[in-house]
Amino acid sequence: MRLISLFFLLLSSQPVFAANLPGIPQFIDEMVERHHFKRADLERVFRRAEQRPDVIEAIEKPATLKPWAEYRANFVNPQRIKDGLKFWKKNETYLNRAQRQFGVPAEYIVAIIGVETMYGKQTGRFRTLDALTTLAFDYPSRAPYFRSELEQYLLLASEQDFNLLSVNSSYAGALGIPQFMPSNYRKYALDYNGNGHTDILHEPADAIGSVANYFKNYGWRSDEPVATQVHVAEGSNLGDLMVVRPVMGWTTDAGVSFEKDPQGILPPAWLLDLTLENGKEYWLVFENFDVIMRYNISSYYAMSVHQLALAMLDARS
Repeated sequence: MRLISLFFLLLSSQPVFAANLPGIPQFIDEMVERHHFKRADLERVFRRAEQRPDVIEAIEKPATLKPWAEYRANFVNPQRIKDGLKFWKKNETYLNRAQRQFGVPAEYIVAIIGVETMYGKQTGRFRTLDALTTLAFDYPSRAPYFRSELEQYLLLASEQDFNLLSVNSSYAGALGIPQFMPSNYRKYALDYNGNGHTDILHEPADAIGSVANYFKNYGWRSDEPVATQVHVAEGSNLGDLMVVRPVMGWTTDAGVSFEKDPQGILPPAWLLDLTLENGKEYWLVFENFDVIMRYNISSYYAMSVHQLALAMLDARS
């Protein structure tokens, strides 16, 4: 009986290869016709791709909304600030260049990389080929999106001469130091150190230039702020916080006042409220905050990036 149990335990631990998933033969046909891949090469690749149930589990795991203070503590903490300052110092030449070229302050580039991968230390444990193949052909609700990203990944590997079987990513297929999806890698990644390779998997310089390029393409405004903390008078009628209004509308109609007098004329903003243990914290957030949310559509995420950026900037001054 024990031998039988051991046999089934060993059997269940063996990898399940993905080559027989419905849709793969048609996908290979399309890649051959559209991009002139060699059929035999693709068939060989997909015979090695593994179907990963843990990828499905990870992407379907319900998002548990942590309190803001707990969420913030994961990203804005002494260790991440300390490591960010080291990363900044080591890569200062490229950060300064990216700030001049794209208008994105160095602290925000560093903060994105810090929040995404702890400055390149945590870039993912899933083989990219397995993750994208599983999601493209075994996750119907988002299959078209991940099928497109798998197509982009194969093209990217061909262009960058990747070994498809050795590149790791997040469970969703996000790659490298800045966690770009394959389509964004092809669209926005730069060879920023000029060595002839656009390598955001290993090269901090390329990651820095690529993040700045991404932000610029999504509308970063170099002469505008990201967010500013404000007070809200008790009993104020705030209405719809997500409506973008002129700042004067918030101050005259909604009882909003500034912690510090703003410098210059502020652009239109929406109001973000963050729940604390003893009340709420309010921020007016601007277009650049929305640009950060293009990276991850979460106001907690964008505010963590903003506050980590400010903490590092303050520590350097």
